[in-house]
Amino acid sequence: GGSHGGGGGGYKRDDSRDAGRNWRDRELGGARGGATHLARIHGTEEDKVNCPFYFKIGACRHGDRCSRQHHKPPFSQTMIVQHMYQNPASQIAAAGGDPSQLDPKKVQEEFDDFYEEVYDELAKYGEIEELNICENLGDHMVGNVYAKFGDEEATDAALKALFGRFYAGRPLVCEFSPVTDFREARCRQYDEAVCTRGGYCNFMHIRTPSRSLRRDLEKRYKKKWRKAREKREREERGEDVSSSDDEKEDKKSRRRRDDDDADEAEGGGDDKKRSRSRSRSREKKRSRSRSRDREARD
Repeated sequence: GGSHGGGGGGYKRDDSRDAGRNWRDRELGGARGGATHLARIHGTEEDKVNCPFYFKIGACRHGDRCSRQHHKPPFSQTMIVQHMYQNPASQIAAAGGDPSQLDPKKVQEEFDDFYEEVYDELAKYGEIEELNICENLGDHMVGNVYAKFGDEEATDAALKALFGRFYAGRPLVCEFSPVTDFREARCRQYDEAVCTRGGYCNFMHIRTPSRSLRRDLEKRYKKKWRKAREKREREERGEDVSSSDDEKEDKKSRRRRDDDDADEAEGGGDDKKRSRSRSRSREKKRSRSRSRDREARD
């Protein structure tokens, strides 16, 4: 199965009591005797049965030919949409061109449009903790999109909703992912701009959206998700959750939209202009994408 190690400085085992309280513990926890040893080494170099790359990164360059098992979780807070982001560097390299000729500003703008469109779509199903998009060029990782939700129910709802759908004329391939800690999955050397493996590194090279987009998304969703969390907690405590709260919130958000429209009528700042042009280009892209999806289905 080739050598397992690299971009993230190799795998470190986390023996702390609270390491990874998630589906892995339910699958592998509560082990006794020899099984305790197997649970401890699961997904590490010592484990000769389960693939550490699939376990930590949710993708392995050997795919189905891997000599170790890819233990697919029955449930997870994280889902992967394989090869969804069409990386312009990958497309140019595939056509025999030189990716260094790309205009970085244009690439970032197009990436921001893509990131915002995916975020807005996935946010319909629940609170997004992380949305990570790979810039890697290796066949098993190119364009992979990882979304980690606040709970497994939201991930399940998103998976069901995306099943059978198309994006940019191609079917979406989604599944639960074993990755729950992206610190283990990402290439720390890439984050420090010193990775020597380039796009073919086996650890995640995660592309980040612009600061202005991150701010926009935080404003758009943070309060909404906090309110949803508080409402859920009140319901769990058996308190009465009246619909008047929601009506009040609707009125407030309508007022905010009116204020924003008034600001825009007065001219607005650069961020607002960028945000408006992003929305316009995103609408164009969506209608193109929808017509391509219809053609693909017909």
